[in-house]
Amino acid sequence: MKPSLFTKTLILCFLFTPTLNALDNWGQWRGPMNSGVAESSDPPVKWSETENIKWKIPIEGNGTSTPIVWEDKVFILTAVKTDQKDISIPDPKDQPKTNFFDIKRPNAVHEFLVLCFDRNTGTELWRDTATKKIPHEGAHNDNDFASASPTTDGKRLFCWFGSAGLFCYDLKGNKIWERNLGEAKVGSSLGEGCSPVLYEDKLVIVRDHAGKGSIEVLEAATGKTAWLRERDEDNAWATPLVVKHSGRVQIITNASDFVRSYDLNSGEIIWQCSGLTGNCTPCPQIEGDHVICMSGYQGYAAMAIPLTETGDLSDSEKIRWSFDRGTPYVPSSLLYKGQLYFNQSNQAILRCVDAKTGELIFGPERINGISNLYSSPVAAGGHIYLVGRGGNAVVLNHAKSYEPVATNYLDERFDASPAIAGDQLFLRGAKHLYCIAKE
Repeated sequence: MKPSLFTKTLILCFLFTPTLNALDNWGQWRGPMNSGVAESSDPPVKWSETENIKWKIPIEGNGTSTPIVWEDKVFILTAVKTDQKDISIPDPKDQPKTNFFDIKRPNAVHEFLVLCFDRNTGTELWRDTATKKIPHEGAHNDNDFASASPTTDGKRLFCWFGSAGLFCYDLKGNKIWERNLGEAKVGSSLGEGCSPVLYEDKLVIVRDHAGKGSIEVLEAATGKTAWLRERDEDNAWATPLVVKHSGRVQIITNASDFVRSYDLNSGEIIWQCSGLTGNCTPCPQIEGDHVICMSGYQGYAAMAIPLTETGDLSDSEKIRWSFDRGTPYVPSSLLYKGQLYFNQSNQAILRCVDAKTGELIFGPERINGISNLYSSPVAAGGHIYLVGRGGNAVVLNHAKSYEPVATNYLDERFDASPAIAGDQLFLRGAKHLYCIAKE
């Protein structure tokens, strides 16, 4: 299906200013329109270890960041634990329990790698060790040290390893600049994970944690700080959204105390709104003149907040709609052709609401074949793709009811969200990267 004029116009508002071929790429963590949708793509709905696998390659180390795709290249990040240790740091098994999840500080050096592969063959084109260091704190078993997705404008590649540093490359693997933005202090040592967002010549980094949180905007060409504002928020992992609306470029940050809109150029808070639960992780979604924000830890909450207002909108009648059932904890929602799809917490329970009204279209529906869902859903070609942690993936028709069309299985654990580019589906598992395409 060819992209409409409306779609081509809409994409210019989101996250970076792409050329029109950005519609055939997946240059950031939720795709070209930040919605989880590949508008002009039509990947397979069926696959297995022996069917519709264009290529499958092993990936060393650990990482749950989404692969991104630009033209003939695929990029991923990973962190590789080495045998080199600092004997002044006790071995993790000998450290006392210091938090609820018994997460220990590593004492081994990790290599933080940027990998580039040929999109058509899976051949490695280049790699670079961005840095080597011992992480200053541990990470939850559901997290790792390479969980933020890279982003690109087709000229530069931005790779964020959180406290290990921020790195900018050209697409041939030459490092342009790097920045150390300091160490985060995540509550319970759960690990970092918010992805960088690129908009024209600015790069946005949000860090919400138990220490001194911040939002920082950098010059993409040099890495120099344009402005920085402190944030009084606890743990959150929600990647921000950037949109031009009401004459200003707004950075929307999803967090537990307040959803906030910042002016990209000045750092001024345009509006804020309370009402979400703790540990916010889902990325915001744009629907017309509203932004939809949600969370699903220790409660459920979703609300559609106007982009046209200023000041504190908490508990305001200006909130278009709100929803208090079955919203996601880790995965983000999917906005496709006016319908908002989301799972409950990290469970395989699906709901779909009208994005304009918040009215329930269908659900709750059990996604048969999937037990836990940590990756975010994606859509293309009239289908919804849901990839479960255990290797099962369910494909649905985009419809007003729950209509599964295929259940697929790969022998892998999947926490990373899928990427779609052209008619190819890219799945990053715990050990392998898959390119799925029609044979």
